[in-house]
Amino acid sequence: MSSHIALATLVVTDYDEAIDFFTRALRFELREDTLLGAGKRWVVVAPRGSAPGAAGLLLAQARDDAQFRAIGEQTGGRVAFFLHTDDFEGDIRHMQAEGVRFIETPRREAYGRVVVFADLYGNLWDLIQPGT
Repeated sequence: MSSHIALATLVVTDYDEAIDFFTRALRFELREDTLLGAGKRWVVVAPRGSAPGAAGLLLAQARDDAQFRAIGEQTGGRVAFFLHTDDFEGDIRHMQAEGVRFIETPRREAYGRVVVFADLYGNLWDLIQPGT
């Protein structure tokens, strides 16, 4: 028997602004946007070029005060997500042009090149080009 992580939930303020950010600024693909009723949607985005069935993000619109308070703070200020790329410089240029906020300058680590950026809600991400 095998298993894998299919989705991770990211609590967002608004479905459409989140879809816009992820598909425009990060060039993710919109994998699914299904109406569930009562204002709820099943919205899945994933990095462009990722294999079908690869892990994605379920964008979940906040519904109550506790969920709204969690937006941008789901990991208590730690890096929450790790996005691998094969075009580190190109992705940085694109993201900067789209207004993405970088927390630091790019650096080299034993595992590759990395830079921390914030999504539109303040969640921290590592952009990593492995092995370079």
